[in-house]
Amino acid sequence: MPRQSIEPANRKTLPNARRKSPPKVDYKGIFRASAAERVQFIRQRVAPDVVDMTIIDMGITKSALYITLDFPPSTMKRKTSKDELLPTALSERMIGLQKLIGQVQTMVEESGNPKGFNAAHWVAQWLEQPLGALGGQKPAHFMDTIQGQELVSDVLARMQSGAYA
Repeated sequence: MPRQSIEPANRKTLPNARRKSPPKVDYKGIFRASAAERVQFIRQRVAPDVVDMTIIDMGITKSALYITLDFPPSTMKRKTSKDELLPTALSERMIGLQKLIGQVQTMVEESGNPKGFNAAHWVAQWLEQPLGALGGQKPAHFMDTIQGQELVSDVLARMQSGAYA
């Protein structure tokens, strides 16, 4: 079963311990995980350094991610300073974004030569492009809810199949 980069047992025994290097996020593993496994990831909750790693991978600012996922900056600042796990609702939105990155990574790998392709960067840019399939709105506009994330994911899947509208 793919993991959300941190072993939960370590987090429970050392809740305020700082890790030396940020965790790597297994985007493809999150995408390929079953719904039940993703529920477990959400319930285990996401650590602030995992959010930071995704921000780095996407090449965006914290502010941009917080706006896109509707993360309260004050909550994020507090969670980061205390090295506390995010609340379940925020963890769910974060994992949804990571799943989307994994979906793009998987699509590119299945469709051709992924060499040099950065799925996280591509997703960051794509989220900001108005799409006809979303009534001219940017995909980022939908990322603050789970239903919106599913809608964005469906648009990506239609793009791959050629049924994009």
